Amino acid sequence: MIINNILLDIDNVLVGLVYIIACFIILAIAKYAYGVFHKGINVDDELVEKDNLSFAVSQVGYYSGILLVLGATLAGVSNGLVNDVIDMGIYGLIGIVLLNWSMWWTDKVVLPKFNVRKEIIEDRNVGTGVVEGAVAFGNGLILFGVFAVEQMFSPQVLIYFVGGQFLFLLAAKIYNVITPYDIHEHIEKDNVAVGVGFSGAIIAVANIVRFALSAEFEGWQDLGLVLLFDFAIALALLPMMRMLVDKILLPKRKLTDEIVNQDKPNVGAALIEASAYIGGSILITWCL
Repeated sequence: MIINNILLDIDNVLVGLVYIIACFIILAIAKYAYGVFHKGINVDDELVEKDNLSFAVSQVGYYSGILLVLGATLAGVSNGLVNDVIDMGIYGLIGIVLLNWSMWWTDKVVLPKFNVRKEIIEDRNVGTGVVEGAVAFGNGLILFGVFAVEQMFSPQVLIYFVGGQFLFLLAAKIYNVITPYDIHEHIEKDNVAVGVGFSGAIIAVANIVRFALSAEFEGWQDLGLVLLFDFAIALALLPMMRMLVDKILLPKRKLTDEIVNQDKPNVGAALIEASAYIGGSILITWCL
């Protein structure tokens, strides 16, 4: 019995190693694809030679998003080692294309008031890198929710993904309204704290959208109602969590003062704000 258990454990370890190797191969492809989609950017040069922290943070979000897409193929029941690896390859390539597109979306739509590429590569604006990484990670969450249910690529997946982009845009607009400062203005001024807080809101919204999309498809009308309901909860969550951070977690200071009204913005306070958004979204998905 013991020998059989040991042999089974060895078999599971070897299978796990195959999955890990497949993941790293896809991540290597993702790195190469990034250079193809973003001409003129040398990934190794930015990370190693220039020590560009802004770019590194953005890349962390990008690779983490790819891992979430791959995780969707492994989270459910296995279809066998060979089929699982094939699915990882297919979903991984789809994720690479869509996440690189999401970075373009961030530049042109989510943060339209300045050039995101310039801020990250030339100015090394960490706040901008955090936001771009959060959008990529958030899209990875959305694709995780979609692929975990669909188990195959279809036009429906693209509809979900594009819908998620517009929900991101709406959430960004509303977040800018509920905060007493212009997030674009302060992020462009290299205010990392503002970028961190905003990124927490993006990931929180993405997590709730992921939860809504992971339900079994029973028709577009039902999906639309569920998505609108859950998204409304996400939007209500943002000002609520911000108020709770102000009143409970930072009772002796105003969150706005800590983030924008001092010479050195308080990134720690922004991390608490971001964690409140993300934590609130997790609690909501557990309760619904």
